[in-house]
Order: sequence, then C-alpha cells, then structure tokens
Amino acid sequence: MPVQAIAKGVRISPRKVGVVASLVRGRSVADALTILEHTPRASAIPVKKVIESAKANADYNHRLKPDTLRITEISVTRGPVYKRFRPAARGRALPYQLKSSHIRVVVDGEKRSSTKLSEKVSVDKPKKTPATKAAEQEKK
Repeated sequence: MPVQAIAKGVRISPRKVGVVASLVRGRSVADALTILEHTPRASAIPVKKVIESAKANADYNHRLKPDTLRITEISVTRGPVYKRFRPAARGRALPYQLKSSHIRVVVDGEKRSSTKLSEKVSVDKPKKTPATKAAEQEKK
C-alpha cells in the first residue's frame, strides 16, 4: 500500500530541489536519509523532512515495517511564485521572482504483523515518591 507525504510552499526553487530529489529516487528510506545527511545543499533539509514524514505515516497510520520501506516516487513541482521589484538607478525597478516548490514522496513496504496498538505502546504507572507513600499511609 503506497503511503505519501507532501510539503507545500518550500521556499527553494524546484530546479534546486529536483537535483537533491534525484539522488534518492528509488532507494530505500534508510539509504536516502543517510545520503541526505551528508549532502551539502540547503534543499536536502526539506527533502529529508518529507521522507521522515512519509516514514512516520507508513509506520503509524498504515502499519508498515519501517526497515522495509522504499521510495517508489518522489516528485518536485512548481509552487507559488512571488514577484518582487528591486529599485535601480534613474527611477527604474528591476523585477525578480521568489520561487517555491511542492515536494511529494511516496513510499511502500511490507505490512507488519497484526498486533494491537495497546500491546505496542506500554503505559507505565507513575512512580511513587516518598511524599506520596507517606500520604497513602496517613489515609490508612
């Protein structure tokens, strides 16, 4: 079952993010995260966050094994473009654009064995301090 995560409006040009996305396309999630930790580009940070989000979605929402996940699809599309002007000499205004991108990651893997969520998450009882022990003894 494919699981996805999307980051919208990332304030980096889609061309710059696409270079980093092509590094991890088709790899396992563990390999992709290792590659992105050692990639010296600013766009590696948002790509890594989206992959971690897809991994968390697969683990918690769809009960897929985190160590079997592979990136089946990673796409970078154009987001909103902010148009600005820079003042120049002789009353001119030079236009420029602040580009943004949308990052979409789809992962897939093996289903976990069916265990109840209550078995997975253990709830510990709060520890008794000497003050609470003394208060219980006074009540008796």
